[in-house]
Amino acid sequence: MKVLVTGSAGFIGFHTALRLIERGDQVVGIDNLNDYYDVTLKEARLALLEDAAGRAQGSFVFEREDLTHADALSACFAAHDFDRVIHLAAQAGVRHSIDHPHDYVQANIVAFVNILEACRHHTVAHLTYASTSSVYGANTAMPYAEAHSADHPLQFYAATKRANELMAHAYANLFALPVTGLRFFTVYGPWGRPDMAFFSFTRAILAGEPITLFNDGHHSRDFTYVSDIAEGVIRASDDCAVSDSAWLSDAPTPASSRVPYRILNIGNGKRVALLDYVRAIEAAAGREAIIQHAPMQPGDVPDTWADVSALEAATGYRPQVDVAEGMARFVAWYRDYYAV
Repeated sequence: MKVLVTGSAGFIGFHTALRLIERGDQVVGIDNLNDYYDVTLKEARLALLEDAAGRAQGSFVFEREDLTHADALSACFAAHDFDRVIHLAAQAGVRHSIDHPHDYVQANIVAFVNILEACRHHTVAHLTYASTSSVYGANTAMPYAEAHSADHPLQFYAATKRANELMAHAYANLFALPVTGLRFFTVYGPWGRPDMAFFSFTRAILAGEPITLFNDGHHSRDFTYVSDIAEGVIRASDDCAVSDSAWLSDAPTPASSRVPYRILNIGNGKRVALLDYVRAIEAAAGREAIIQHAPMQPGDVPDTWADVSALEAATGYRPQVDVAEGMARFVAWYRDYYAV
């Protein structure tokens, strides 16, 4: 298939594009290569995608473009007959959204409208897009299930991603555009983002510097290895969303609809205490962490935990990599990439 992957120079976008290339798909990647974090890391990911395309049956074409530029995006769609669109580009970062909300309006709202319009006018068979477990917000019922309410976000980032889900439903209703939203749970692994905790923890532990655990380390998270995320994304993209014949308008579930729309969690399906996660990093690094404790940060939630039964039912896939194995792989990559 010919697949558009937005955010192809990003963490999840890179891994998803790589898998598609390796299985023989024609991949077009779009990314604006902004400086939210180290651009050389993004460029290194793109170089690997180019190299993979040279060795595999698939192909890779990269376009440096900002998705807020509607005309340029429309021209890209006109130049390619996409079978699938996988929209992973976004402004990420929960804490960054507290002080920079306008970045999220542009990257997560304006850009998503442009993606929806391009898919609509160019008759794309299926749009799969990234949402986040953060949309569950103030919910405390565990594990999080797609049928739960997600209307009480605790940060602006989560609000923009929940808005994406609602916007997608409107397009599915108005234009019969099949859409699948994927709620990712704390993703980690090689080629990760330097602003994420697992990355900064590893850097500090290897350098003998202290790490800060907010909420005194009493958080728990559903840590999900990036290869599991990429596999789930691709399987969901391959399996087009359809209308749910069992959906009831007088007792509506937010996970599906009478139109071709669905929401799926992608998590490991396990809750891991943050302190246990740090221990896994220590084991992989062969060094102990110097821990500083701090109170909970604004917008944080104490716990996350995914019910992934809907993903398994829809795609036949369930994430598999545990934290010990995943962190060992990440630390090995980190040591190699940064020569430490």
